[in-house]
Amino acid sequence: MSLDSDSSSQGGDHRSFRQITRDRLLFEMLRSTRKDSKSAWKVSFSIVHVLIMDKFTVKIMSYSCKMADITEEGVSFLSSNTKSKLEDLYKRRQPLPSMDAIYFIQPTKENIVMFLSDMSGRSPLYKKAYVFFSSPIQKDLVSQIKKDLSVLPRIGALSEMNLEYFPIDSQGFITDHERALEELFCESAEGFNKFNACLNTMATRISTVFASMREFPRVHYRVAKTIDASTMTTLRDMVPTKIAAGVWNYLSKYKTSIPEFPQTETCELLIVDRSVDQIAPIIHEWTYDAMCHDLLFMDGNKYVHEVPSKNGSASEKREVLLEDHDPVWLELRHAHIADASERLHDKMTHFVSKNKAAQLHQARTGAELSTRDLQKMVQALPQYSDQIDKLSLHVEIAGKLNSIIREQCLRDVGQLEQDLVFGDAGTKELINFFRAQLGVSRENKLRLLMIYAAINPEKFESDKGTKLMQLAGLSADDMIAVNNMRCLCADTKKASGGGFTLKFDVHKKKHGHRKERTGEESAWALSRFYPVLEELIEKLSKGELPKDEYNCMNDPSPSFHGLPSTTSTSARTSPAHLMRSRRSGGSWARPRGSDDGYSSDSVLKHASSDFKKLGQRIFVFVIGGATRSELRAAHKLTSKLKREVILGSSSLDDPPQFITKLKMMSAEELTLDDLQI
Repeated sequence: MSLDSDSSSQGGDHRSFRQITRDRLLFEMLRSTRKDSKSAWKVSFSIVHVLIMDKFTVKIMSYSCKMADITEEGVSFLSSNTKSKLEDLYKRRQPLPSMDAIYFIQPTKENIVMFLSDMSGRSPLYKKAYVFFSSPIQKDLVSQIKKDLSVLPRIGALSEMNLEYFPIDSQGFITDHERALEELFCESAEGFNKFNACLNTMATRISTVFASMREFPRVHYRVAKTIDASTMTTLRDMVPTKIAAGVWNYLSKYKTSIPEFPQTETCELLIVDRSVDQIAPIIHEWTYDAMCHDLLFMDGNKYVHEVPSKNGSASEKREVLLEDHDPVWLELRHAHIADASERLHDKMTHFVSKNKAAQLHQARTGAELSTRDLQKMVQALPQYSDQIDKLSLHVEIAGKLNSIIREQCLRDVGQLEQDLVFGDAGTKELINFFRAQLGVSRENKLRLLMIYAAINPEKFESDKGTKLMQLAGLSADDMIAVNNMRCLCADTKKASGGGFTLKFDVHKKKHGHRKERTGEESAWALSRFYPVLEELIEKLSKGELPKDEYNCMNDPSPSFHGLPSTTSTSARTSPAHLMRSRRSGGSWARPRGSDDGYSSDSVLKHASSDFKKLGQRIFVFVIGGATRSELRAAHKLTSKLKREVILGSSSLDDPPQFITKLKMMSAEELTLDDLQI
């Protein structure tokens, strides 16, 4: 498999992570099936290619490309007498012997059998097959293909794409292991096969990121802290080590199997698990993006809202995607909810000042434009429809969020959460809150108690923890979630007497309480919190990761540097582009007078970042689910460190999903001594 020779950050390719992924699928795979690219474009609208995928590769394609992107590459056409040809490998398909087929599939035995069934014999389904595998194929499967002599002449290409991850953001990806917590951190003999299978597929998918990006990383990982004479080492303690070893194994093979794959380090990779920060998945994050996904019960990025029907009757429901194609979303997603609300108000005011119809409406009614007024204007002013549509959508969303914040007393909840994290509150304040705040939901009390338990695990070694849970009115399932947080600890010890001692983290002062970050005080109240990952990335960039907690699979070569040698001293030390100063917000979110070093104001203007000025990339992978606060930190640190930071994880979890996953976990432990490995 060949890649462009300059795909690494060291080689001069300055496209974003998501753009490189998209281009590989569209150009390296789909366009490569054209014999002559110039002549092919002239006749592309008269020739149809059939694209055949399995369920997994369909998801890869849908995360990376739009249907229009695929259409432009000749897979489906715009002429009226042709139809889109996107086929499911496992569905019964109509024979199209005059057409060529492009197979993008996982290299599994079942898929190979289906492919051979399509293309063998006297009457194959397609004229010729171009086969692209999402990850490395085993030699015995290649031999199986070669044995069928009727198929060989009909194969136009047989290639390993090495692309088995889902881009969820311009700087984020997941490996689609939604049950990683359960399969990797629930230790039981019955789950050992699932444990190994999950480890192997996760390592494979992580490594394909580097095959796509043409990057060879220096692989750092969090070490197992319990390998000593006094503790029992569990399988979960070894998860980051095993993943790092698996990734390193694939990278070593890439150096010899992929043409022009870098032979020396071009970037950094840090592998950690969820135990590195147990608070980040639970605490309320006050940015627009995080609050939408936390409070609005969205299906992925899909939001459903009501709009006036075109015939003037009752309103109708409409689904929208809150993604990068929406410029308002792109600008506001990382802004504090109070800041986002102010900006939306300013945008509406500006729109009214520039639009005569809006001014007439306001003069006639004497009232400000409501969301429904804006929606009605969409129909009256079609030339402004897209602009008004997006503006009214986000005004509606921000209004809903602010209503929920008031109804659920989230300002008080959020204040106590942050006070607990930064050591400004303790047991007394938590008990008083539970007794006084009767209007706070059980779910929010659960999140408060989980934060408290992560910071004060010793309180749960007696009946104090049980009494707190009873005071909060938690259900039996809720108590399971609190207790199962112990499964995320890399320092759990066996207890005497057949039970276990609840140890969330031996280093609780380091991973529990947060210290105020000097020089980065939050501009808005209720946003002091920062994920531990942010601190780790900065230490990694400086080469200051604690050596007793983090190992490296490979020593760097003499030529390895975090920033390219062509970067001048001034470029290395220059601050991120200037951000506007924050305005005074509402009384509950008053600015503290200093910026947090990141603002989304200029995101629209600089949506296509100038990657030429960035140093070598930093990749971070979180086993067990990443959070939106960590994804936001990746964007923030890209600007601050002048290095593109890419966050990967087994999944991207919002607090409700993460708590549900904790409830599904088993508390049974299994040590390395219990298994034959």
